[in-house]
Amino acid sequence: MVAHRITALLAVVCAVLGGAALITGTGVLAESGLRSQLPPGRLGGADVVVAADQEYHPDGDLPLALPERARVSSSLVDRLSGLPGVTAVVGDLGFPAALVDARGRVVPTADDPAAAGHGWSSTKLLARPRVIGRAPAGADEIAVPAATGLRTGDRVQAVVGGRPAVRYRVAAVVDAPGAGVYFADTTAVRLAGRDGTHRYDLIGLRTAPGSGERVADAVRGRVAGTGLTVRTGADIGETVAPGVGTARLLLVLLAGSLGGIVLLITGFVTAGALGLSIAGQRRDLALMRAVGATPRQIRRLAAAQSSVVAAVALAPGVALGYLLAGRFHHMLADRDVLPHDLPLTVGPLPALATLLLLALTVQISARGAAWPTSRMPATEAVVESRSEPHKPSKGRTLTGVLLIAAACALSVTPLLSRTVIAASATSIAGIIAAIGLALCGPALVRTAGAVAVRRLRPGTPAPTWLALANVRAYALRVAAVVSPLAMAVVFVLTYALAQTTVLAATAQDARTGTLAQYRLSAPALGGLPAGTRDTVRKLPGVRFAAPVGSTTVVWPYEMFGEPDVESVPALIATPDAAGVLDPGVREGGLAGLTGATVAVSSEVAGSRHAGLGQRIRLVLGDGTRTEARVAAVYDRGLGFGSLIISRDLAAGHTTSGLAQSLLVRTDGTATATRALADLAASRPGLVLENTSDTAFGSKQDTPPEVWINLATIAVLLGYLLLSIANKLIAATALRRTEIAALRLVGTTPRQIRAMMRREAAMIAVAALVSGLFLSALPLALLSQGFLDRPWPAGPAWLLPAIAATIVTTAFLTIELPTRQALRTAPADAIRVT
Repeated sequence: MVAHRITALLAVVCAVLGGAALITGTGVLAESGLRSQLPPGRLGGADVVVAADQEYHPDGDLPLALPERARVSSSLVDRLSGLPGVTAVVGDLGFPAALVDARGRVVPTADDPAAAGHGWSSTKLLARPRVIGRAPAGADEIAVPAATGLRTGDRVQAVVGGRPAVRYRVAAVVDAPGAGVYFADTTAVRLAGRDGTHRYDLIGLRTAPGSGERVADAVRGRVAGTGLTVRTGADIGETVAPGVGTARLLLVLLAGSLGGIVLLITGFVTAGALGLSIAGQRRDLALMRAVGATPRQIRRLAAAQSSVVAAVALAPGVALGYLLAGRFHHMLADRDVLPHDLPLTVGPLPALATLLLLALTVQISARGAAWPTSRMPATEAVVESRSEPHKPSKGRTLTGVLLIAAACALSVTPLLSRTVIAASATSIAGIIAAIGLALCGPALVRTAGAVAVRRLRPGTPAPTWLALANVRAYALRVAAVVSPLAMAVVFVLTYALAQTTVLAATAQDARTGTLAQYRLSAPALGGLPAGTRDTVRKLPGVRFAAPVGSTTVVWPYEMFGEPDVESVPALIATPDAAGVLDPGVREGGLAGLTGATVAVSSEVAGSRHAGLGQRIRLVLGDGTRTEARVAAVYDRGLGFGSLIISRDLAAGHTTSGLAQSLLVRTDGTATATRALADLAASRPGLVLENTSDTAFGSKQDTPPEVWINLATIAVLLGYLLLSIANKLIAATALRRTEIAALRLVGTTPRQIRAMMRREAAMIAVAALVSGLFLSALPLALLSQGFLDRPWPAGPAWLLPAIAATIVTTAFLTIELPTRQALRTAPADAIRVT
């Protein structure tokens, strides 16, 4: 049976191959987020590392990353140094440090400038370092990485901890992975400003050969109950930078968000391809019923042959999925979404999950497609094998209508909540509506075809009459082709335009709420140098200048009486921010951001009991638990995030301790602009930008999630179109008998081609109209809620492009198989079938 339905089964192969690639790729991302490890970098020489736990562990949920470095007690160094097997204990601290050459340019180093400075003893934690020179001995000596190109004895300026640049003598050059800028230990403690009991970022231990695990167990016993973690081997890379947990969590969340739509589309496409394949075998199955095959045997046969065909595509599909995951990982790293050193974890679990999911999908789809034929009496099955049921299933039609109604209800979400999560309901509603169309499509197509046939005039050309008669008589077949094309339209429009609409609303909020014209920053120095604000305020034409920064906090709250938690990006601001920012305050004011206070977006204030004057619980970026009073409630949450915290609250709880940028509002004169430009030019590492290109303190380049979504849309659209094309080709090829019969009764090849072209036109128009109709309501409600207008923001070329793609796909995939079928003599075509 398989050998006689090659074209239809090729559609199944393509559907399964593409589905296997997508599911495997998503699984690799998920596994990497859970299991991948960074290389140890500058801690490659440590056998055991003790550091604070940089994750928040909510009950019954995935851990949330804490991106700000938490400190470790200094006394722990002495307590661990006496353990048996320990050869060295090093308290490591990191602080902002950057080198400046003779021309005033910042010399790039291998380390993050916000934590590039270390004490000389930290070189003991490097993996086989090659040191030229000697340890820095005085406050004016320094050791630099070999990558800088400096040599011992050279003089170099360094900006450390936001202080003015100071000239140092290079005492040593260090060549090792992750090497930073090293000072004498006492000098490092002074420059870091940590004379208290918690001065170290982490503690590294070197052990005697063969005693690593024994020492690690002893250390765990010493630090039990303190909230510290003990890491060895491959896990040491987790402690190099606290933000790595954020990257790994992003992979898990990304895989989770992609997984739903990937499984939905894969199941839809695979089920459709199998339905078409088995529909072409209805006569064979009916004859088997007539010779005594039981319904169970029919379903088992259909499932078995489908599984055999799917198995052919699984292996290459899984292999392609691993390659796809690698390319996606490279794209994320190139866009600085992930650290370049964070590797993919390539294991067998994604392949096994893909095998199980697709095997289940194929079995259910094949048995479901064969169910009607297997349940019919043998004689009725033979009669029905040459035609379709006269009336589409009422249950199927009702289910489709209910799904479309549910999609309409879901589309209202952006009107109720102006958040990114609410906006995601738009694309989900579109896909649900497209699935509903696939279910109720036969009834709609049959009704529309009947209405069109009744309105035909007596002089209608024969090809047009035949095309409309086919649409009415074979509503299931036509709907099976229209539905996936409509899904492609809905998928592209809702996903792409929802993204661009949210971006437009975010940019509008940020643009309207940013009163400052300029932004000063020093990313290469690890933070803004101290005293920059006072200097800027004295410049001519400057009216307001306020430092801002960003961090991430964990916000525990209750929703519908149940505990919940969210990791929230937060803007750090001072009371002076009222002069440079206007987030649309409706209650309170930014001037109240002193002490332990926050400002909260109105979109979340009500649902989380965070109204003006109320107190909320927060976990700061370094894991410190605190309570804060709500000093203001604002409306522009898209542009400014859900939370703004006071600089007083964030003080001592960020990695660098420095402001990240300074927003400057001037009188708009050229004098003020020149003064700011001259200041930036005279200070090493200082960068001046116009706020029309920035958003309240962070660069307004295209957000990485946009590239992620565009890549996702491109891959899924390619899979959809390839599967649709194969399905159309197979569906047309299965009509060889019909085409041959038309030729035997006198229809010319030209008339047949004209008929098929009119059918292609009807299919393309139906797909575009239904796709636009299903997309219109979700996008209109999203736009109304986010932009106060009923049309979305987005590129004008998108709709013509998708229309051209659908029309081209429909015409080519029907025209080419039709021409192939016309090359076969009618009698031969009927004899073969």
